[in-house]
Amino acid sequence: MRKFFALLGRELKSYFYSPIAWVVMFFFLFLTGFMFYSAVKFLTLGPTQVTLMEAFFNQVPFWFGFILLIPLITMRTFSEEWKMGTIETLMTAPVRDWQVVLTKFLGAFIFYIVLWIPTTIYFRIFTMISNAPAVRSDGAYYGSYLMIFLIGMFYISVGCLASALTRNQIVAGVISMCSIMCLFFFAWISFFVLNVSPVLSEFIGYFSAIDHMATFSKGLLDTRPIVYYVSMTALVLYLTLQVFQSRKWKV
Repeated sequence: MRKFFALLGRELKSYFYSPIAWVVMFFFLFLTGFMFYSAVKFLTLGPTQVTLMEAFFNQVPFWFGFILLIPLITMRTFSEEWKMGTIETLMTAPVRDWQVVLTKFLGAFIFYIVLWIPTTIYFRIFTMISNAPAVRSDGAYYGSYLMIFLIGMFYISVGCLASALTRNQIVAGVISMCSIMCLFFFAWISFFVLNVSPVLSEFIGYFSAIDHMATFSKGLLDTRPIVYYVSMTALVLYLTLQVFQSRKWKV
């Protein structure tokens, strides 16, 4: 385990010692701050059944920013190693391939979690100032962030797979963004295609990140999305391991 945590520490340092990571953090907090302001502004327009938590996590800018964020975090995970030649050091080090892949993923995921931690303060401040609850129940509060972490976990694994496929960070970012957008907009087929059967519509809705977030932000916890995101993350990471091993023998 010492080798595993050494690799993980290396990945975390590569994020927090990089100026680009701090630039990403600044613009992310700026975007989430603007979305929080927009959510509060929406609630002041008149009586509504929507809570601040629901208004915050179900905005269009939120999802576009979310889709853009993942490629920025993951595009350098493997591609930079291939480009700089440092991947050879990892290959000759006494570590297993799965440890390399898992620490790459965890490094990106931990940085992703750190980005979201400051946003938890927004709702506490709103409650203190307005004396009004930001959510209907604690379940809605924790459910929203649980879904944020689950969706991010899956999409980060997709980004890691894209980065393992190429040496170019820009290409990795484009592949990651296109893949995530396809996964994200797949659930919108029922809105654009006529005569979709209820069974097919329900099946497509099972993959909808928007529906999952809308459900969890209301405090309605469903185990099906949890199983879906955890299992898909494991599958994509397995594919990433296979790609890494296949490219390893070609170096």
